Amino acid sequence: MIKISEPYMDEAELQNVIDAVKSGWISSKGAYITEFEQKFAGYCGVNNGIATSNGTAALHLALKALGIKKDDEVIVPTLTFISTANTVSYCGAKPVFVDSHPVYWCMDPEKIEEKITENTKAIIPVHLYGHPCDMDPIMEIAKDHDLYVVEDAAEAHGAEYKGKKVGSFGDINCFSFFANKVITTGEGGMCLTDDDELAERMRILRDHGMNPNRKYWHDVIGFNYRMTNMQAAVGVAQLEKIEKIIELKRLNAEYYNYLLKNINENTITLPVEEKWARNVYWMYSILVNHRINRDDLMKKLEQAGIDTRPLFYPVHKMPPYLGGVFPVAEAVSKMGISLPSSPNLMLSEIERVCDVLFNIMSE
Repeated sequence: MIKISEPYMDEAELQNVIDAVKSGWISSKGAYITEFEQKFAGYCGVNNGIATSNGTAALHLALKALGIKKDDEVIVPTLTFISTANTVSYCGAKPVFVDSHPVYWCMDPEKIEEKITENTKAIIPVHLYGHPCDMDPIMEIAKDHDLYVVEDAAEAHGAEYKGKKVGSFGDINCFSFFANKVITTGEGGMCLTDDDELAERMRILRDHGMNPNRKYWHDVIGFNYRMTNMQAAVGVAQLEKIEKIIELKRLNAEYYNYLLKNINENTITLPVEEKWARNVYWMYSILVNHRINRDDLMKKLEQAGIDTRPLFYPVHKMPPYLGGVFPVAEAVSKMGISLPSSPNLMLSEIERVCDVLFNIMSE
């Protein structure tokens, strides 16, 4: 089976974990946590990093630190992993959905302003499948309406918008380090911010709301959203090779594009890279023509030993959030399929995937 994704690791991760274990600091304190926070924040060009137990925790922590509360509204794309909307709901607020851009599939900036009401407090742009959102108009809208911006960059470590790393534009910016992400800590996440006051607020909320100067005194209700030193040890080693991983993923995407370009464009649509973007191709995702049964195609690929996954279901189509019509997101979701996207892929495996795809589509 050619897997959809695998982490890219070597001896460095193992040696760091051994070092963490030998140090005795295996839980939520230890030198690797601070090192990972500082180095990842520096990589993204941001002053403060606050490591968390996972990417969902990072989003929730960010929203709580910004004071998002009951009856507030937060604008989110409907085509995203459900945690983006769920964390808004955790705060008692309402996620307000926006349709996708028809070319690069992220939140369509032209659809945002019509969703803004007196209750709107924030926008969460999601850099989907490794391609950045068009941040300039989003930031302009946020400024005009006095809204917070929380970037969800869970799928886009190292992606760039006009030469600047994603995760450096918003008031708070959130990442996931789940096992299939560009770099991983197994589970884990991080909030980035240039605002020192917000950073300190998140550190307190992350640790049960404990007063940093009075141990076991809790001024506010907080959460246990801390990362472990062993996870951070893996993250430090991963960060040292992030550009190598991105290079491999981009080369794989380039080879996919080369091999698939001769399939009629009315049959499949290849992923794009807008002129203002650096796409890191977290997942190499294509759209198949609506006359092709996407799910049948995935089954045939699985029978041929090729692992795939569908694109996310639009959040507004699922029971907790049912309602509304968002035609672009619905079409992209229905036609979308992610092909094997691991940085460990061999060229021969990409060739095999494309050959099988050609054969199935020519049946």
